[in-house]
Amino acid sequence: MPDLTALAAEHLAAARTDPHGRSAQLVVHDGELRQTVIALVAGARLGEHASPPAASLQALQGRVRVEVDGDVQRDVAAGELWELTHERHAVVALEDSVLLLTTVTSVATGSHG
Repeated sequence: MPDLTALAAEHLAAARTDPHGRSAQLVVHDGELRQTVIALVAGARLGEHASPPAASLQALQGRVRVEVDGDVQRDVAAGELWELTHERHAVVALEDSVLLLTTVTSVATGSHG
């Protein structure tokens, strides 16, 4: 089982030496479920990208901003969990940050709800 505290420290240290200011590691891969630790230094940006069918973002450290078409959609701070938009979006680190991104890459046609 991954130690998120240790992974956060490891990847934040790596992001601080990376020319793009980021570091990431896939820590859970179970069928369609994926969880990734992402570290970003202040000012680093994940450019606009498409969202999978379902995703959430949990800030383990720091604070990031999710933008849609250049407009602020949501700031996510340490301890907060947020369901990501289904629109193309970008993420920018407002301070040195570590995130846990949870995604589901496909969705069954039936519903359990």
